[in-house]
Amino acid sequence: MKVLRDNDSHPRPPEGTAVTIGAFDGVHRGHREVIKTLTGLADERGLQTAVVTFDRHPASVVRPESAPLLLTDLDQKLELLAECGVDYTFVVTFDEERSKETAPEFVTEILGERLGAKIVAVGDDFHFGHNRAGNVGLLQTLGAELGFDVVGHVLVGPDGRASDEPVSSTRIRRALAAGDLVGANEMLGRPHEVRGTVGHGDARARDLGFRTANVAVPESICLPADGIYAGWYFTPDGVRHPTAISLGRRPTFYEFADTSLLEAHLIDFDGDLYGQVASVQFVARLRDELKFDGVDALIEQMGRDVDQCRSMLMD
Repeated sequence: MKVLRDNDSHPRPPEGTAVTIGAFDGVHRGHREVIKTLTGLADERGLQTAVVTFDRHPASVVRPESAPLLLTDLDQKLELLAECGVDYTFVVTFDEERSKETAPEFVTEILGERLGAKIVAVGDDFHFGHNRAGNVGLLQTLGAELGFDVVGHVLVGPDGRASDEPVSSTRIRRALAAGDLVGANEMLGRPHEVRGTVGHGDARARDLGFRTANVAVPESICLPADGIYAGWYFTPDGVRHPTAISLGRRPTFYEFADTSLLEAHLIDFDGDLYGQVASVQFVARLRDELKFDGVDALIEQMGRDVDQCRSMLMD
């Protein structure tokens, strides 16, 4: 997949493109169904496929006070789109100036001049442009003028079929916040993954007999509800390690912690992870975070959690 950016100079694909547009936060099952349809249409007409997305969530510029937490950062999103087999991803810089651009201006510049679109496929609920004034109907009108066909894709559930409760990034965020990891992962079509740099903690986990990597996840990223999870930890070289994950405020030691801390105990691992960028996948939720009466009770439960993770991930 070739990544194009709107501030770069590059020739548009000579044969024209089949395009889809959106924030694509999470690149979930609904997104993938649209891309699958797009790929089929492109193959029929000998076109290259292109995804138009943004370098940040548009809401972070338009309504920053209520912008959603992200399911994926830009690098993750580009990796997931590459897995979908698209030929190009066109990354639009979404700033205040871009937010004031009308829907026709956006379509003319990006779809017409930059990508030479011949087909545009979007979800039936697609909106774009200043004040979200653009929709599928306007795309069809503009397509008639600029020479591209428009396909409005029916919204689908986790099984890929039309649904009155379709998959959406908003629904996935709500599931994660409610501790419904099964539902969130089903809609994503993969384990929810977050990334961050490993830093130094207060060494409590080591004193308890369970060394952990303290992963500093950016505040803009959506974390699941506090709790204990089984998952996978990926080191920068791509090696996967079975992991017991503690996400929370450690109430046994701290009565009023302000933020949740992600601690990853790599099972049967001994190595230095400090300063590395970690990728952590949440596979299963084991239990809520609990406050224990003493350290011994906590250590016993941590041992059971690690054993459960080992059995779940390695058997």
